[in-house]
Amino acid sequence: MNSAIEQEARLIILRELRVQPNQSITSTAMRRTLLEGWLIDRPREWVEDQFDWLSAREVVRLTPAGSIKIATLLDRGRQHLALRIIVSGIESPTEPVL
Repeated sequence: MNSAIEQEARLIILRELRVQPNQSITSTAMRRTLLEGWLIDRPREWVEDQFDWLSAREVVRLTPAGSIKIATLLDRGRQHLALRIIVSGIESPTEPVL
């Protein structure tokens, strides 16, 4: 079962990936973003679990980099942000993010 915090965090992850110049972010940087911007205080492993969940649904691509993971936004993730598709388990944006 997906908690509301997990669903919200997954949307935040996608939004953050969308604004990155290369549409990628490390799990360490994403943990910091969740904490500083949204007061979601979870360990890096929890963020990586969310990355894994998103990857399993082909919303992001994962690249291992030593002890961390790098997530890169895929077209399916961009489509969810644009409200062209709905991926169950990810909160939907209130307005399309193009």
